[in-house]
Amino acid sequence: MFKFEVCANGVESCLAAQAGGADRVELCAGIPEGGTTPSYGEIKTARKLLTKTRLHVIIRPRGGDFLYSELEVERMIEDIRICKALGADGVVFGCLQSDGTLDIRQNRRLLEEASGMSVTFHRAFDRCANPQESLEQLIDMGFDRVLTSGQQPTAYEGIPLLKELQQQSAGRIIVLAGCGVNEDNIHDIHQATGISEFHFSARCRQTSKMSFINKKVSMGAKGFPEDYLDITSEERVRKTIQSLLCTE
Repeated sequence: MFKFEVCANGVESCLAAQAGGADRVELCAGIPEGGTTPSYGEIKTARKLLTKTRLHVIIRPRGGDFLYSELEVERMIEDIRICKALGADGVVFGCLQSDGTLDIRQNRRLLEEASGMSVTFHRAFDRCANPQESLEQLIDMGFDRVLTSGQQPTAYEGIPLLKELQQQSAGRIIVLAGCGVNEDNIHDIHQATGISEFHFSARCRQTSKMSFINKKVSMGAKGFPEDYLDITSEERVRKTIQSLLCTE
């Protein structure tokens, strides 16, 4: 009845998701930017080590908005081809126009390249001006699912729209609830919306093992934390899944 997808920020998180019982992972780099396409090596290694859990890969060339140039779409097409060649089970993408409507032409181009793979329209949906109209267009184009927080900061806050979208979908597309889903609220979201597929990260903080850190030098944006990593926890994945399964 239920499917559980873990947003994995690396191979280590993929393995924790698999050990915790996730049905699939969405492999991403650049989590602070909302997720960007991971490297060839990351995808290839994840594919080799994921034996029970399906591998989906985000196709997003940069952070920021979802209005892409022709050159950016060309890179996305090449990334989809790489994912297909490496044996990924699915890809995750989404293109918008400047007015908040779906970019039908570019989405169709990417769908054509992803033929034979499972395809999810990601949280670009939460930036759409008219979610009900956009949902119908995604169905018409042939997307398998849409990842959404109900156009709110978290899926729990987005319950009213999630419920509406689930009813509107009527089994024609999977509504995948994501963002802020955890062991404390997954049951409530399901009960309130009827949604049965969930996307979550289940991460825990791991302090850097560096014994010396030069605090005067930053490798990234000023103020960005560089003395710890947030990695998916097998225990939290299992706990989140069980918090729903054990109450049904």
